[in-house]
Amino acid sequence: MAFNRMKLSSFVFDYPRELVAQYPAEPRDQSRMMVLNRKERSIEHRYFSDIPEYFGEGDVLVYNDTKVFPARLLGIKEKTGANIEVFLLRELNPESRLWDVIVDPARKIRIGNKLFFGPSLAAEVIDNTTSRGRTIRFVFNGNNDELYRQIDEIGHTPLPPYIKRAVEKADRERYQTIFAEHRGAVAAPTAGLHFTQAIGEKLRDRGVSMLPVTLHVGLGTFRPVAVEDLTKHRMHSENYAIPKETADAVNRALTSSTNSVTAIGTTVVRAIETSLTVSRHLKGRSGWTDKFIYPPYEFHVTERLITNFHMPKSTLLMLASAFAGFDFLMEAYHKAIDNKYRLFSFGDAMLII
Repeated sequence: MAFNRMKLSSFVFDYPRELVAQYPAEPRDQSRMMVLNRKERSIEHRYFSDIPEYFGEGDVLVYNDTKVFPARLLGIKEKTGANIEVFLLRELNPESRLWDVIVDPARKIRIGNKLFFGPSLAAEVIDNTTSRGRTIRFVFNGNNDELYRQIDEIGHTPLPPYIKRAVEKADRERYQTIFAEHRGAVAAPTAGLHFTQAIGEKLRDRGVSMLPVTLHVGLGTFRPVAVEDLTKHRMHSENYAIPKETADAVNRALTSSTNSVTAIGTTVVRAIETSLTVSRHLKGRSGWTDKFIYPPYEFHVTERLITNFHMPKSTLLMLASAFAGFDFLMEAYHKAIDNKYRLFSFGDAMLII
């Protein structure tokens, strides 16, 4: 596959639609887990509750502590009363209450329109950014914390479109990791959804360090690639932060001959592979990343990866294939489908060692 590994068409595969998980496993750690050993080129079939067996004292697991907020707002348009949907992508300026959003139906929402989401929350459209993208300014009598609370009250959980059911109240907890702390994501870092408090305690009892980074996941992470030549794809920038404590622990593990650094999810990989010094050490910092990882890629920080099974043509699939090896990952995906693994955000897990 080396001759066309850089092409989008390499990352197409068929899957039965009934394997797309509509709900997470209950409890979360009872999702299945496929373990890929790159050195031995072997595949094991386990459960996520078995994951502590693969780690020992001094190992480091890095998780994403971003928190999903209810980013889908349903409202009406001034004068016509037409129903509209506004998907909040990211806050541009807290002081002026400017947000990047996606609107639907886009043809009816123009600069200058007033949008109402309830008796006390409204917005004005102030710019067109793309065919469906707009910049809006919230009109709200209150401080920003009160605005966020209002959005939390009236917003809906932004489940991925391949989850073909109505959003339920319980999804606010289902579509949130146990690590969630810093509000700002419009999609969950799904590898973290398998973790429970009990799993975390077992890992810590084994001497494993679990440390955070923050990367606020945007829709661009999950947007399918639309160009055949992958070098022409551009990721949307996402805000990230790496605490110094996390960077120091990762660097100690990297210099050890026995300890490993494991990224819990592709968002963690993008954050830590972005924040490198010239000497290939992780640096505590914050900023924006539009890093796009696809084969071939040399990983400098990530030594193990916990991830989900991802959609065809997605940047997440490309990153996982760069880490596992393209042919090996495709072999694993075919085995997963044959063995009826549950796919995508609420689906089963993969540990690549």
